[in-house]
Amino acid sequence: MMQKPLLFYSTNRSAERIPFRQALLKGQAPDKGLYMPETIPVLTEKQIAAFSGFSYAQIAFEVSRLFLAGQIPDEDLLEITENAYTYDVPLEHVFDRKYVMRLDQGPTASFKDFAARMMGRLMQYYLKQEHKELLILTATSGDTGSAVANAFYGLDNIRIVVLFPRSEVTDRQRKQMTTLGKNVHILALDAKFDDCQALVKEAFSDPDLDYLNLSSANSINIGRLIPQIVYYFYAFARLKKEGTAEQIIFSVPSGNFGDMMGGVLALKMGLPVKRFIIATNENDEFPEYVRTGIYQKIEPSRNCISSAMNVGHPSNLARLVDMYGGLMDEKGQLHRQADLERMRKELFAVRISDEVTKQTIGQAYRTYGLLLEPHGSVGWAGLLEFLRQNPGTDIPDQLCVSLETAHPAKFPREIQSILAIDPALPPSLQGIEQKPENYLRIENVYPAFKNYLTSNFH
Repeated sequence: MMQKPLLFYSTNRSAERIPFRQALLKGQAPDKGLYMPETIPVLTEKQIAAFSGFSYAQIAFEVSRLFLAGQIPDEDLLEITENAYTYDVPLEHVFDRKYVMRLDQGPTASFKDFAARMMGRLMQYYLKQEHKELLILTATSGDTGSAVANAFYGLDNIRIVVLFPRSEVTDRQRKQMTTLGKNVHILALDAKFDDCQALVKEAFSDPDLDYLNLSSANSINIGRLIPQIVYYFYAFARLKKEGTAEQIIFSVPSGNFGDMMGGVLALKMGLPVKRFIIATNENDEFPEYVRTGIYQKIEPSRNCISSAMNVGHPSNLARLVDMYGGLMDEKGQLHRQADLERMRKELFAVRISDEVTKQTIGQAYRTYGLLLEPHGSVGWAGLLEFLRQNPGTDIPDQLCVSLETAHPAKFPREIQSILAIDPALPPSLQGIEQKPENYLRIENVYPAFKNYLTSNFH
């Protein structure tokens, strides 16, 4: 007999609490809040230590089952994780005990593969049981669209619509979405990522569209968040010294804050993290909030070379504020202040300029042979800045991991201009230049988006 399921509440606090299965398929709560677990399960030191002998898929199973208990049999969940995680997760040594975790080896060469593949398989599992179809709406600032599109491509009970800011994704990022077809529909807007996200959120709260059975594959969906907890446990399990009670430092390049939220959830689950470095680009609304206690969205968002992080109001910030005792609505209004003292103790928020991003790509390659793309460079620069400001932690034996979130070959212009080399294409990008594209351009107004949905889906 399955145990009683963990329930998930809305960060806006006025929607009913529901189990994972419903939260996954719903995406966003009816009150426009984001789903969070009612309680955060905690792993013991012994359980975490045992992960050192597990494969990535096994760790994913052990972490996920704590949230999904009562919602899926163990044997089915293990089959899903083993099917989703069939690629390497390299931990590249740089110097001393400083590493870069390369989350760019999946089918679309982005960290988004980790969440999208697991979420897609879970959605398919539940929809088959219920004999239902789903229309997924997702906004992308670069890598989410291709990862989600690939994860759901060809599924007969799921259709997907992806919105992207036309001028703020690279050609290769765009082609990973626009060359698929079948059940994947791509819309380009002359707008910002935040505008795309706003249209998606408005559609979810529009009762006229209830008949479409809408859901989300953005990191606003709890099904995206839980898989992103796993690689933090994986890195620690692979790199920690046996028989020691050491703590790890992670640096996370952050845009919409889904990746970062996975890390903070891992911390609350018992992972021994000394500090999380939240490295943003020039969209520094969060570093400013941590510094001053005042939150101000950046409208419009600033266009930086780390394009997937051009987010002026991170959706997942509502979750982070919630975890630290505050209340923020979907528009970024603070109704109750978070515990800033505890936040500052556990998190180090830093802004990395485009100039420093470029310098870091050059220095990392020339000094260590470390090839970074702009987002990974923001993370690495954030780690170096943290160590500079905190000399007590800048010791050879301190374990530090910075996340590389996309393959350098997805950003050829920047790499070529800074390093004068052309990164080798991973298998997922080979031949993509020759494939025909198919996408529509629509106006950045909700009526145009609603009209597209009602005209094309029934």
